Amino acid sequence: MTIVEELYSTLKERIAAYNPDANFDIIDQAYKFALNAHEGQLRISGEPYITHPLNVALVLTDMELDDDSICATILHDVVEDTEYTYNDLKELFGVEVANLVEGVTKLGKIPYSTKEEQQAENIRKLILAMSKDIRVMLIKLADRLHNMRSLKSMPEEKQRRIACETLEIYAPIAHRLGISKIKWELEDLSLRYLDPIAYKEISDMVDEKRDERVQLIDEIKGVFSEKLAALGINGHIEGRAKHFYSIYRKMFTHNVTNIEQIYDLTAIRIIVESINDCYAALGMVHEIYIPMPGRFKDYIAMPKNNMYQSLHTTLIGPNGKPFEVQIRTWEMHRLAEVGIAAHWKYKEGRLGKSEMDTKLEWIRQLLDVHTDNDNPQEFISSIKVDLFEDEVFVFSPKGDVVNLPNGATSIDFAYAIHSAIGNKMTGAKINGRITQLEYKLKNGDIVEIITSSNVRGPSKDWLKIVKTNQAKKKINDWFKKEHREENIALGKEIFEKELKRMGLSHEELAKLEWTTALFKKYYIHSMEDLYSAIGYGTLPVAKVISRIKNEYNKTIIDQKIVMPIGQKTVTTSISHGVVVKDIDNCLVKLARCCNPLLGDDIVGYITRGRGVSVHRADCPNVRRHNDPTSPEYPRYIDVWWAESSTDKYITDIQIISNSRAALVYDITGVIADLKISLMAINARELKDGLSVVNITVEVNSKEHMDYMIKKIRTLEGVASVSRATH
Repeated sequence: MTIVEELYSTLKERIAAYNPDANFDIIDQAYKFALNAHEGQLRISGEPYITHPLNVALVLTDMELDDDSICATILHDVVEDTEYTYNDLKELFGVEVANLVEGVTKLGKIPYSTKEEQQAENIRKLILAMSKDIRVMLIKLADRLHNMRSLKSMPEEKQRRIACETLEIYAPIAHRLGISKIKWELEDLSLRYLDPIAYKEISDMVDEKRDERVQLIDEIKGVFSEKLAALGINGHIEGRAKHFYSIYRKMFTHNVTNIEQIYDLTAIRIIVESINDCYAALGMVHEIYIPMPGRFKDYIAMPKNNMYQSLHTTLIGPNGKPFEVQIRTWEMHRLAEVGIAAHWKYKEGRLGKSEMDTKLEWIRQLLDVHTDNDNPQEFISSIKVDLFEDEVFVFSPKGDVVNLPNGATSIDFAYAIHSAIGNKMTGAKINGRITQLEYKLKNGDIVEIITSSNVRGPSKDWLKIVKTNQAKKKINDWFKKEHREENIALGKEIFEKELKRMGLSHEELAKLEWTTALFKKYYIHSMEDLYSAIGYGTLPVAKVISRIKNEYNKTIIDQKIVMPIGQKTVTTSISHGVVVKDIDNCLVKLARCCNPLLGDDIVGYITRGRGVSVHRADCPNVRRHNDPTSPEYPRYIDVWWAESSTDKYITDIQIISNSRAALVYDITGVIADLKISLMAINARELKDGLSVVNITVEVNSKEHMDYMIKKIRTLEGVASVSRATH
């Protein structure tokens, strides 16, 4: 039996163990389809690529997910890495499976100007898909976990980049979904690659005390077991090792140099049948060992945002050594391990839609707060703030519990209750005393918001005080609404000035058919919304006009018939599949410095006596001169690709790989299989066992090139494949 067959056999056994009625016919069909689609593809480790989706599916069996989820997981890389499409999956496996695969698939075919923009759009897409179906994120987390487990095959730079993204985005999402089992492993694996020295030091320190810790745990377990039996409580007791990243954070944030100073390094978990048994067990452990002051937390009465429930207490054990005790029911334990997957709405109908919607409200808030942020760096930064939430629990005067991130203020509290309360707020009482608005709330604070109907609204200074992005958005929304008419007038003026400067017509460019895609992108509904956003400063006018122009150009061009903006119809002869605005029968040359391909964003440069030179929009030569302040700026002209082009395009590709004998042979094999013309090839060996291979090929389009790059990336030892610019 091959490794692939063994993996699939194990997967079916795991599924049958929790779901004997699973539809193995459709799961078998998904497996065979994926096996065929990924045939010949290898991971960087050299394993058949199909082992990855199968391992991801194995992770999901711990969450006991349904048939559609398992099928989608087996198929989750088919659309991204093979020729099959969403429609193919929809036809064969149904819309639900196809939608799950689509939700997990990255936006790989869309050109972005920076890696930050690509990362931001992929995360935005993932959050949107997660808000519609939480299973998308469960699959993505399992996918990331298996990628982290096999990260050692990657080059060091890529290891650190992936580990950093995992620690900053995916581990916090696992935490917010309550999936501690995946969260802990993601954090530990990330630390291993981000700070390998600290990881080894902590590992060595933990190993040093392992025997002593095991002996202590066994002694405490024996005492607790005897007492629980005497009380008639049926309980399970287990020892728990603290995870490396958790130790690392405590040592780093509290400047701890001795691991013995970490009180919960040794932990005992008591799992009982009922909530009453939880509190009885708490009384029992406090009777046996002295509790440490200020180290008790009741997450049963006040659950965390991620639904986690448990009693935590730190006790002084034998020989004066502190240890932590966690007490919970079996249902709480299951929820702590797999989070939202323990009782989601697709499983046996155990949770009603309204209850599940309440539990996932934070995802919709995340989506609402961040969807209109078009700055990729700000978007990623603000997402991290909302995901990394060390919580504080505060109370309303009526005793309602409100969870807020550490560092939150009374203004955050007011807007968490309701926008109207925040907008009418004049001050706050904390524990009965009036305090400054800058005061940072602490666990147990009782917060009373003072409001007045005479208040005009929030202050812009509050934006510097509040912690939550939700509060920031509501304050900004108030100012946008309050000054909407002014913003619309200012935005329209800015928009029309920019059009005039570029020699474009407002009447043509602002038509509904060109702006529909823009409205969808920025979640707006009318030109007035657009003007308001420009006037307020939310949307840069240059980016707005660029997007509308792209939509115009895509729609209006029909082979050799061109309707330039603001001009009469002009018949234009197309050269190299490129149309030049307002110029008929023009000589067109593709710039050799950047080799633009059909599908690239392009601009034209009017040369002296040699027609129009067409460059990629991100070409360094263009970025240097395509600026209104540059003397060369007037010589730039709008160009675009004709919709029907049969031209061939030359492009240069650089491949960096581990050095091996058959590398060039394998690369040329991929090129031959795809029936791509190879114009030139050059290979040289670098230090550290790496090789660089530069190839020049002739392709049909950017999409054609991207597919070739994907295929080359699957070759053994290949670290990166990128398009070269001279």
